[in-house]
Amino acid sequence: MPSDALLEQSLRDAALRVTRPRLAVLAAVHAHPHAETDVLIEAARGAVGEVSHQAVYDVLRALTNAGLVRRIQPSNSVARYEARVGDNHHHVVCRGCGSIADVDCAVGETPCLTATDDHGFVIDEAEVIYWGRCPACTAGSPASS
Repeated sequence: MPSDALLEQSLRDAALRVTRPRLAVLAAVHAHPHAETDVLIEAARGAVGEVSHQAVYDVLRALTNAGLVRRIQPSNSVARYEARVGDNHHHVVCRGCGSIADVDCAVGETPCLTATDDHGFVIDEAEVIYWGRCPACTAGSPASS
């Protein structure tokens, strides 16, 4: 977890004004990777007291637009946020409990960026989501007994 000073500097570097809600939400995203908005709202409230749902949504939008956080939304899931940005990593999602973990690219710097047909697009990012069952859900399934 970055220090408050580093979080403040990252806001300034992104040309965002440093405010208590922005610091609280950014810290919450760092502390709770892949968290839903409700988790981030509670964490921000724990840090600064009362902050509205709308204020947290606004902060998340600003942080996402500035590239300080990444919004992900796997199929059939609410939006989630993470502070790991700019490295083209991917995710694995549990079909049982919905937990999410980071997955680094398997080979090379950005192997998924070479599309077989780019249709004229200039591709700069790929999003891969692996689906399966986490160890806890696998251990608890009747098939594993």
